[in-house]
Amino acid sequence: MRLDQLNFHHLFYFWRVASTGHLTRAAQELHLSQSALSSQIRQLEERLREPLFEREGRRLKLTDTGQLVLAYAENIFGLSQEMLGRLQGRSQGMTRLRVGSVATLSRNYQENWIRPLMADPTVVLTLESGLLEGLLQRLVQHQLDVVLANETVPADADRPLHCRFLGSQAISLVGPAAAWQGRRLRIPEDLDGVELALPGPRSALRGQFDALCLTAGVTPRWRAEVDDMAMLRLIARDSGWLTVLPEVVVQDELRTGVLVVVGRSTRLQENFYAITTPHRHRIERLEALLAGSPMVAPSPGLAHS
Repeated sequence: MRLDQLNFHHLFYFWRVASTGHLTRAAQELHLSQSALSSQIRQLEERLREPLFEREGRRLKLTDTGQLVLAYAENIFGLSQEMLGRLQGRSQGMTRLRVGSVATLSRNYQENWIRPLMADPTVVLTLESGLLEGLLQRLVQHQLDVVLANETVPADADRPLHCRFLGSQAISLVGPAAAWQGRRLRIPEDLDGVELALPGPRSALRGQFDALCLTAGVTPRWRAEVDDMAMLRLIARDSGWLTVLPEVVVQDELRTGVLVVVGRSTRLQENFYAITTPHRHRIERLEALLAGSPMVAPSPGLAHS
């Protein structure tokens, strides 16, 4: 089969059905009847001489060939969406940059990282937050330009990604200044029975902390487990408990003296990464940021890589 024999309308219809996982929903989205949509996909299968779907009850399941075709279709139509977005931005004299960040990443860290872009009047930012897997899916579909994460992603030949290390910082124990000013605790040796607010179990930091306590035979009293760093910041500020977190999360409260550092551990580290796809449109402002990123803007007690 030659390229000029491939009907890209049929490929587009297949992409929408495969992406939604539902023929009826895709037909409604495309303003087609289900029979017309099924006919278009059958014609694509005939051209490719391979079945793309198989039925499991009322559900459509991709065949192995369907999975392969979907991977290429996502690149083809993802790049097309990116092209249209770039052309629209260029026509308006603007650079559009779409940044995703995992829900467990500090919003202060994210703001520090994008601060040079916020000062540029020609840049329009789109900021999204979510689970890493969902963000990576949008990245490979060219719906995001970069994903900020606090964990790396494994190499995968079917989903090539570039994972750039931005830096790391030691984890701190912080508490309200009124109760803890001038006091120090060792992590984890002095935490047996101490009331703590901690990152949630999905956090890589939490796994490190639990392993450290287990090895030392220490059992803190957990009062809160919080996935979202913005909420953990509020807990640290308002609960009166000690909180285990990266200092960047509460940089403003440390600066104003609402919170103080009670202890630090270099055995606990949070790492920061920028994840991109090699098949991306190169945006000059993003490339400059990736090439010269400081980990975070300076703040008290912050360790730089």
